[in-house]
Amino acid sequence: MSEAYITRIAKFLPNESVSNEEMEEYLGYINGKPSKSKAIVLRNNGIKNRYYALRKDGMPTHTNAEMAALAIKDLFKDNPAEIGKMDLLSCATSSPDQLMPSHGSMVHGHLPEAASIEVVSPSGVCCAGMHAFKYAYMAVKLGEKQKAVACASERLSTVLRSDQFEDEIQQLTRLEKNPFLAFEKDFLRWMLSDGAGAFLVESAPNQEGISLKIDWIEGCSYANEVEACMYMGADKLEDGTLKSYKDFTAEEIQERSVLSIKQDVKLLGEKIVKLGFAKLKDILVKKGVTMDDVSYFLPHLSSYFFEGKIDEFFNENGMPIPKEKWYTNLVTKGNVGAASIYMMLEEVFNSGALKKGEKILLAVPESSRFSYMFCLLTVC
Repeated sequence: MSEAYITRIAKFLPNESVSNEEMEEYLGYINGKPSKSKAIVLRNNGIKNRYYALRKDGMPTHTNAEMAALAIKDLFKDNPAEIGKMDLLSCATSSPDQLMPSHGSMVHGHLPEAASIEVVSPSGVCCAGMHAFKYAYMAVKLGEKQKAVACASERLSTVLRSDQFEDEIQQLTRLEKNPFLAFEKDFLRWMLSDGAGAFLVESAPNQEGISLKIDWIEGCSYANEVEACMYMGADKLEDGTLKSYKDFTAEEIQERSVLSIKQDVKLLGEKIVKLGFAKLKDILVKKGVTMDDVSYFLPHLSSYFFEGKIDEFFNENGMPIPKEKWYTNLVTKGNVGAASIYMMLEEVFNSGALKKGEKILLAVPESSRFSYMFCLLTVC
């Protein structure tokens, strides 16, 4: 088998950085009032800036597919004609612009310079970006592809706008019920961001500069053990199962806010660290790797609240990682879902700080139904 290397990394961030104080100028006020949960959520998640693919008047500036294509084009900015040599496009998102066609096909449609190539679209949430990456990695390692692009992007700001919630709030107010926009729903408005990232995966390292040899990519799911925690386009029933939006009437979809993103916060806190990082311990033992071998640890975090929980788990299980080895850009970029790990690695890769022989450990937990992806890279 061939080896596989990340040889270039690029990102695209829409518009200007949005501060905490400006958020509701973009997302709007629900029922005309400032959010009661906003300050609490921001204090816990530690995010100070993020990016939205929309203007303050709510008009979108980019589609999801456009942002992904712009990140991919940036991979080839030094030689735009080279994009025609790309032989695989693997694109992931949890927020496609439409149900059909596939997200990957739409991204390919924004790349007229590309050839007619294989396109895949892994679905999912945060781990989807890693699944797209693994497909590209395997295709190159098998020798089937030579210049594969993996991409992940998100555009969730439009579904976080207040006008998505106003009708249901007004109805519930008339019925004199407590608003359905409970903390489980409202808190996600203050965590999610837009943007895209892309990797170029090739069978040989760069002749000049650094590359990242892909040592391994491992994943696991606990959906066979645990019910859904974060979901969209469905409603959670008392027995923990999900009822699809397809099985609701149009009126029920609006009344029950079926198309909004929701999260079971209690289940998240109980399971997200305990399940996945126990699996990481097993993987490292199987691979003969210890935390002493790791120079950089890049965990995808939805909130800095979980940084302490992960650190605590590592220390309790005899696998501590000094904090100076940790890297995350959550504070400046927010939670960009499937694209977050791409953006973190892009900053490290292009920082000029990496030295050949250093190892980078990526960790991506996904709360939707508790899936996890881990990857080890070696600077070469």
